[in-house]
Amino acid sequence: MRAAVLTGAGQVRIETVARPEPGPGQVRLRLEGCGVCASNLTPWAGPDWMTFPTKPGDLGHEGWGTIDALGEGVSGHEIGQRVAALSYKAYAEYDVADASAVVPLPAALAGKPFPGEPLGCAMNIFRRSRIEAGQTVAIVGIGFLGAILTRLATDAGARVIAISRRPYSLDVARAFGAAETIPMEDHHGIIERVKDLTGGAFCDRVIEAVGKQWPLDLSAEITRERGRLIVAGYHQDGPRQVNMWLWNWRGLDVINAHERDPAVYVQGIREAVDAVASGRLDPSPLYTHTYPLDRLGDALDATRDRPDGFLKALVTL
Repeated sequence: MRAAVLTGAGQVRIETVARPEPGPGQVRLRLEGCGVCASNLTPWAGPDWMTFPTKPGDLGHEGWGTIDALGEGVSGHEIGQRVAALSYKAYAEYDVADASAVVPLPAALAGKPFPGEPLGCAMNIFRRSRIEAGQTVAIVGIGFLGAILTRLATDAGARVIAISRRPYSLDVARAFGAAETIPMEDHHGIIERVKDLTGGAFCDRVIEAVGKQWPLDLSAEITRERGRLIVAGYHQDGPRQVNMWLWNWRGLDVINAHERDPAVYVQGIREAVDAVASGRLDPSPLYTHTYPLDRLGDALDATRDRPDGFLKALVTL
């Protein structure tokens, strides 16, 4: 099979390697595609702790495709079944996954891309946010995740204030149901605008979906007393400081909405399959850029540089 191997900072090559064989309790997937996650960007930059070359297919974890082989003891799945899977070397033509980490895709999703892991992540973050009708919810950072959360919160009956840097992202937020949009330009100006929009009370829920220090600071500032601050951004470039005085004074509930239990990931993927198949959620406008496997480097660069009109890259196989 063909698989991507990162050979150094910003360097990737496609190698021909042996197909993986499913072990007991595993299935093998003939992959159709894999989403490109922003969490790949730190390894792509080549930090000191990164080891090159990577294993074939490494870093790809948003794959979907068709089961083409079953390991010993697998039941409930069959060859030819189209699925999304939680696997970890999906920048390749084939990958293996535990049978318990595979979610069937119904006929309603035939022919449609389905990067299950990020869609499931959005469902899990939404569940932990405890968003209810009548609440005011700010979402700080409108990328793929922020746009999905905007739709979910709006459909739950919340009033969404979307805050993001790019005009294109704010247009997407409005299309996905945001009642108000604010450019992420001036820290104090944003606070004053949210204060005006909420009658001085600020927001019942604030979801930080950027992964940087300033948006985290801003998110706390616009969360109301006894409100809930949800950290959905992927903070991987060093320690963070928090304004504990503010967190204490307002009595905030702070939720780190990142999951690490594979069973919870899979629960979210199942919920995402149901939402998309039923028509309640349509993520297709968010898949803005598609690349073949041999242009994975371009896909990673676009995910880093975010050119105008970019939200989410898919690698197709």
